[in-house]
Amino acid sequence: MKPAQMERTPFADLDSQPSEMTAMLLAALEAMGRHPEIRRVRRTAMQALRPEPGARLLDAGSGAGDVARWLATKVGPAGEVIALDYSAATISAAVQRHDGSNVRYMTGDVSAMTLPPDSVDGVWCERVLQHVDDADVAIAELIRVTRPRGRICLIDTDWGSLAFDGVPSRLATTVVANMHGRLTPRQADMGRTLRRRLIAARLADVTATPVTCVFGDPASAAVVLPMVNPVVPEQAWTTPPGVRDEWFSYVDAAGDRGDFLAILTIWVVTGTVA
Repeated sequence: MKPAQMERTPFADLDSQPSEMTAMLLAALEAMGRHPEIRRVRRTAMQALRPEPGARLLDAGSGAGDVARWLATKVGPAGEVIALDYSAATISAAVQRHDGSNVRYMTGDVSAMTLPPDSVDGVWCERVLQHVDDADVAIAELIRVTRPRGRICLIDTDWGSLAFDGVPSRLATTVVANMHGRLTPRQADMGRTLRRRLIAARLADVTATPVTCVFGDPASAAVVLPMVNPVVPEQAWTTPPGVRDEWFSYVDAAGDRGDFLAILTIWVVTGTVA
């Protein structure tokens, strides 16, 4: 009998959402990609991956394709980027946003790809493994499709690092304790485990860089942190009755005072396939 799958967040199961929710989630992904802190994480990852002109790269879990198109500028006209995503709706949105660069879009499961072995020179996989049922299976697939001496760059969130100031600590603790599985993935510690996973997979030259994202006002935090975003539907919350309204009243007050603070660490981990 197959083991029961963990409850998926809307981001992990986008094709099953109503069209209005799909549009909202795609807009949220694009807004995250424009956020200065996420852009800082991506710059760190790009420096770690070190893509070369002429390389063939895989963006595993490519979303609307903004990173894939950025990678295409690094590999140049002689290279290629494969943008792979589980969601057909997301790939359709990516195709609509295509800018003529050398990116090939395809649907696929990062844990069971149809790409042949040793078919890419490098892999970018951003905030995907926190959503899959078995991250080590997915990592093994990423290694399988990467040629020897190719680079793999994994970027993922450590939701356990999330902390707030300017709001009551007991209320923040309640919100964070109730968020996993609905507002954020159950695999909340994925970011901090990536280094261990790549070492266990026998990759060489493993490096791990924590990037602490700092959000100094609620509007900035709401782009990345769903529990600070009042647009997230109330039915997505699993907190006790009244907690959501109380939480947002304190968040808004901290924003008005100017002392709201949220911090979240995202890890960038790279390794070389032996």
